[in-house]
Amino acid sequence: MGALARKVAIITGGASGIGRATALLFAQQGAAVVIADRNSEAGEVVANEILAGGGNAIFESVDVTRSADCRRVVDRAEQEFGGIHVLFNNAGVIRRATILDLPEADWDLVMAVNVKSIFLMSREVVPLMARAGGGSIINMGSGWGLAGGAKAAVYCASKGAVVLLTKAMAIDHGPQGIRVNCLCPGDTDTGMLRNEAQQLGEATERFLAASAHRPLGRVGKPEEIAQAALYLASDASSFVTGTALVVDGGGLAGSV
Repeated sequence: MGALARKVAIITGGASGIGRATALLFAQQGAAVVIADRNSEAGEVVANEILAGGGNAIFESVDVTRSADCRRVVDRAEQEFGGIHVLFNNAGVIRRATILDLPEADWDLVMAVNVKSIFLMSREVVPLMARAGGGSIINMGSGWGLAGGAKAAVYCASKGAVVLLTKAMAIDHGPQGIRVNCLCPGDTDTGMLRNEAQQLGEATERFLAASAHRPLGRVGKPEEIAQAALYLASDASSFVTGTALVVDGGGLAGSV
């Protein structure tokens, strides 16, 4: 028995980084996990890793910016496992640029993946959760949804939107027993963080060293963010909704 025993969780962006770490942890804690991602090869690897460890998981290819894809993922989760108790809207992208340097297509992409996908996935899941008496929705925010950052205009805009969308959803769906919270990590050692260095034309190791400039003196690990997601998904947070949980090594508190 685990903290998520007999629960079903959908994790978007579950093939890598924080999503992968969360999928593995949720499965260890007893959840049946639906890994939803555009990367079919990596997604299948994660699902097979869970199955090999005695857990329960399936992979579903999805473009989270398309309503039909989101509906298909939710339908399959319901067909395979009978319901949905946890939705982790984790899929995300980043483009590092000022508004003057950002192509319009990149603005549209970041807003679609980081914000619109939450609307589309949640719109499919909320009715199922409501009929079942409740559930937990976790939206992936960022420290940059609470404070601005340089050369990250659209990313900050998208994550700021996620924070307030989370609060609005918590108000709307709390009476249905659905808790909606936002997870706000600081810099975490994932492929996305390393890709930021490439976008900015900086050496990866130098960029990571600068990212570690916070009270705890390091960047986060995907597994550490997954532990915070587990808290929000589980009954341990049964009276927590509408909050933005910051997990950033003290980055927003100040830097050393």
